[in-house]
Amino acid sequence: MDTPISAGLNPAGLQDFVDTQWDREIVPALKHYIAIPAKSPAFDPDWATRGYIDQVVRDAAQWLESRPVTGLKVEILRLPGRTPVLFFEAPATRRDQGDAVLMYGHLDKQPEFSGWRAGLGPWQPVMQDGRLYGRGGADDGYAVYASLTAIEALDRQGVPRPRCVGLIETCEESGSYDLLPYVDAVRDRLGRVALVVCLDSGAGNYDQLWMTTSLRGLVSGVLEVQVLDEGVHSGDASGVVPSSFRVLRHLLDRLEDSGTGRVLPGSFHCDIPAERRDQAREAARILGDEVWRRFPWACGADQGFVLPMTRDPQQAMLNRTWRPALSVTGAEGLPPLASAGNVLRPRTAFKLSLRLPPLVDAVAAARTLKALLEQDAPYQARVLFHPDPGAASGWNAPASAPWLLDALDAASQQYFGAPCGYIGQGGTIPLMNLLLQGFPTSQFMVCGVLGPKSNAHGPNEFLHVPYAKRLTAAIAQAMAALPL
Repeated sequence: MDTPISAGLNPAGLQDFVDTQWDREIVPALKHYIAIPAKSPAFDPDWATRGYIDQVVRDAAQWLESRPVTGLKVEILRLPGRTPVLFFEAPATRRDQGDAVLMYGHLDKQPEFSGWRAGLGPWQPVMQDGRLYGRGGADDGYAVYASLTAIEALDRQGVPRPRCVGLIETCEESGSYDLLPYVDAVRDRLGRVALVVCLDSGAGNYDQLWMTTSLRGLVSGVLEVQVLDEGVHSGDASGVVPSSFRVLRHLLDRLEDSGTGRVLPGSFHCDIPAERRDQAREAARILGDEVWRRFPWACGADQGFVLPMTRDPQQAMLNRTWRPALSVTGAEGLPPLASAGNVLRPRTAFKLSLRLPPLVDAVAAARTLKALLEQDAPYQARVLFHPDPGAASGWNAPASAPWLLDALDAASQQYFGAPCGYIGQGGTIPLMNLLLQGFPTSQFMVCGVLGPKSNAHGPNEFLHVPYAKRLTAAIAQAMAALPL
C-alpha cells in the first residue's frame, strides 16, 4: 500500500507541534473547563440562569480566536430558548474551495455522580500519570481544541487542506434536541460536506487509532407507579395494598428477561450486518478479554470479581454495540436507608435507559415502549412512562472510500505503530444519524479518546493525554489526504 501522506507534510514535525500545543495550550484550557459545572440541560433545568454553559462556550470561542489560522471565523450561535452552538470556519488553503470537512464536538457535561477517589472530583482537574481527571475533559471538551490544533498543524507546515467548519453543541448529553434548528440555520454555510470528523467516541485500547463503525440509539424516560395517595403503615397495609415496587418489577418483566438481561420485544432488535460481525470478531481478537475485564468489577461472594454477562469477547462486543440493553439509572420514592421506616410507600419511579441497535428507529421504539409499560397495569395501578425529549436513533457508518481507509491506516501506523482498528460503540451521538441523512455521500471519521477505564459519565473520568496527542496528529494527516 502506498502511504498517502500529503506533499510537504513532515509527520515528526507535526507531532512535535501537536505535543507542544497540548502541553502549553490545551491542557491548561481543559483544566479551566473541567472546573466549570456546565451540566447539560437535562441535568440542570436552570442552565441559562446559572450561566455555566455560556461560560464554557465563550472560553472556547476566545481560545479559537487567539489561534493564528488565516481567515478563521468564530461565532456563537444563539436561538431563542435553546442552548448555544459554537460555529467556526477556516477557509481552504488549497485551490479547491468546494467540499468541506465538518468537525463536531460538544461542551455540555454529565452530572457529578458519586464514588470519585480521594483527591479527585468531577469539577476538580487533576493530572496524574498522563491522565487528566475530571468531568467532561474526555467527553468531550477536548474536541474543539484538538480540532483547531489539527488545522493549525497543517497550516504551519504549508500543507494544503480543505475548508474546515466546526459545530460544537451544548445539548449532546441531553439528546441533542436543540441541534437540528442550528443545523438548518447554517446548512448553506456548511456547503458540501465531504468528510465528517467526530471526536466524541471511544477507543478499544490506547495502542492504535480506532474508528467507530456504529453507535446505538437511545430511548430514556421515567417509569412511575403509584398505588396510594400517601404512605401507610406497612404492618397494616402489606398483603392488601400491592407494593408499587413489585408492580414496577412486573412491568419491567415485560421488557427484559431478568435472568439473562435479554430485551424481549422483537421490535427492539435488528439483524446484525455481516460486515459488523466480522469487525466485532477482529476487534475481539485484538482486545481479547480486555473487552470485559476493563470495567471496575466488584468482588463477589467467593472474593473473585463479579462475572460479566458473557466472557466471549466477540459476543460481549456485539452485546454492547448491536443488541438492545436496559439500564436503570435513577430512582425516586425510596427514602434513604437511615430514614426508611415501616411504611408501605405510595410511589416508586425509575429512570430507564434503553439502548437500541443502530438500525432501530428510536421514535417508533419510544412509542412502543410507552404502550408496553402503560397498558393493562397490574391492579389498575397508576402507571405512567414519561419519555425524555429527543429519542435518538443509532448510526451505522457508510462504507469507507479506499482513500480514507488508506489514510487512516497510514496515520495509525505513523503515530501509533499499529494498524487502524474498527469497533462499534454502545453510546449515542444523535448528530451522526442526522448528518448521514443530510449528507449521504459524506465519509465519516468518528473517533475519540474514551478508552479502557476512562469511565465517561461515571466517577474518575479521565482524558488519556498521550493518546489524545497522537489522535490529534492522526486526524490532521488523514484530513490532508482528502482528495481534490
